[in-house]
Amino acid sequence: MEKKEDHIALFIDCDNISHRSIEGIINELSKYGVVNIRQAYGNWTKDNLKNWEDKLLEFAIKPIQQFDYSKNKNATDILMTIDAIDLLHTKDIDAFAFATSDSDFTPVVMRVQAEGIKVFGFGEKKTPKPFMAACSQFIFTEKLMSNYTVQDNEDTDTRQAPVRKSGKEMRQDTWLVNLLRTAVEQTMDEDGWANLASIGQYINNSSSFSPINFGYKKLSNLIDEIDLFDIYVDEDSKMMSIRDKRFGN
Repeated sequence: MEKKEDHIALFIDCDNISHRSIEGIINELSKYGVVNIRQAYGNWTKDNLKNWEDKLLEFAIKPIQQFDYSKNKNATDILMTIDAIDLLHTKDIDAFAFATSDSDFTPVVMRVQAEGIKVFGFGEKKTPKPFMAACSQFIFTEKLMSNYTVQDNEDTDTRQAPVRKSGKEMRQDTWLVNLLRTAVEQTMDEDGWANLASIGQYINNSSSFSPINFGYKKLSNLIDEIDLFDIYVDEDSKMMSIRDKRFGN
């Protein structure tokens, strides 16, 4: 029987996410299923959201209008939360995605996770750690979009690929090194070898890590570059296994 394609609901906080990141967000989510619910929230009467208008049409995103009822309260956050909880109980959704750099969404992410539903998070590097940690996987939007620079006051964009961390830089990242080595230790056989798929599953279950945040599309590419592990690829199955270079030393 053919596997059912996952349905994903995407909620975008346009006050806290750049319009330049939406293409990368949609492309990333499309690897996991169909983003059949796409809703963007904000006060569309404001000039600061004008850049979003073309993106809403291009990516078939439904704009949700929310007026600012109070200067000190974010009505958009409240409406997004209400709509997400409504969908949680009324629609057959396999995964949720929240595009925001606002930690106010941490409780709703935890509520969705409590139902056993995966939550993808997207936000800028300034996003508070509690929100990032609450997500099943969190990806920095800076890593998903090209960098834009306006030249001579013209509406011209110069795009550059996101910066990729070198092996040396990643080896100096204590959190990353501990995460990878722990994942290998928890999934390895008696000879120290661990299947890459099992490692990836363990990491997904225990953290909000994504190789994209380090400039790599796949975990296998990051593993190869960080140069902390021996790598073996089975000729028949093409499955990759790795072993900590310290094993047996």
